[in-house]
Amino acid sequence: MTKILVTGGAGYIGSHTIIDLIDVGYEVVSVDNFINSNAQTYERIHQVSNSEFQTYDIDLCVHEDLERAFAENDFAAVIHFAALKSVGDSVNDPLQYYQNNLVGLINLLQLQKKYKVKNLIFSSSCSVYGNAEELPVTEHTPLKEAESPYARTKQICEEIIFDFLKTDPDFRAIVLRYFNPAGAHSSNLIGESPHNIANNLVPIITETAIGKRNKLAVFGSDYPTRDGTCIRDFIHIMDLAAAHTKSVDFLLKEKPSDQGIVINLGSGTGSTVLEVIHSFEKVSGQKLNYEMADRRPGDVIAVYADYRKAKKLLGWTPARNLDEIMHSAWQWELKRSH
Repeated sequence: MTKILVTGGAGYIGSHTIIDLIDVGYEVVSVDNFINSNAQTYERIHQVSNSEFQTYDIDLCVHEDLERAFAENDFAAVIHFAALKSVGDSVNDPLQYYQNNLVGLINLLQLQKKYKVKNLIFSSSCSVYGNAEELPVTEHTPLKEAESPYARTKQICEEIIFDFLKTDPDFRAIVLRYFNPAGAHSSNLIGESPHNIANNLVPIITETAIGKRNKLAVFGSDYPTRDGTCIRDFIHIMDLAAAHTKSVDFLLKEKPSDQGIVINLGSGTGSTVLEVIHSFEKVSGQKLNYEMADRRPGDVIAVYADYRKAKKLLGWTPARNLDEIMHSAWQWELKRSH
């Protein structure tokens, strides 16, 4: 059975991707240091997938610890999720973000080279585009000045990968730039459950609705958008997970001639913050307590994806809409809070 290393496998996107990988027949090994996740997530993955898999409690920044996973396994590919990802935290503590996100990737690439693991799928972000001048964003959209240290680490990580590709003609990398993952698995056993305080809009909405928060602050009501709030592109977590599995399939089976491939993953449309709130109110049947607040440093005005390249190369299209995303997120919140 083909073995895939998933870094950050106990995290939100990693856990759902492990389930999808197992569903289609891959063997998975996961590494995670639980800095923004919980080891109990592995047990929930076991329940959903009815499958056991090997795990390591490892910090990617500790080279010798990470090497143990490589020495003990024969990987066909690596899916690299593990990174710090809060825009606000990165503004407050940029050095932690540079240390964690860059060193982790460098150690990973060094070990992939040493152990001849020739395929990498990298978890990047739409934040690399900054305040894009044209929408929807395509893979050829020029990258603008990063709006946060987090976004800059993703830009730098991509540059590191593409520089590394030049040193090894047999190495292949797919850089997946995705937009705003949200929602939960249909089992309601796993979903977005930040170990630290939630920073993403959808879990903040559901936490507010269930009473964990008093109210939701909508940052900025004077942006040049249709209702004054930021526009984001939301993608269901299981659609996103499937794209990673399809990326593994593409690298291992198609063996593309291009060494480095950038692919956007999104819904193809943008939703304003208020539209997301209204979608939640519709599917949950309850009003949300929210208030308008000042703009937040590091936020871009609008960004959403053109996913035609993903469709062409991977055969991937998003299967679930915003209402389905919000419904699954709310069901997960109800499940994990009771």
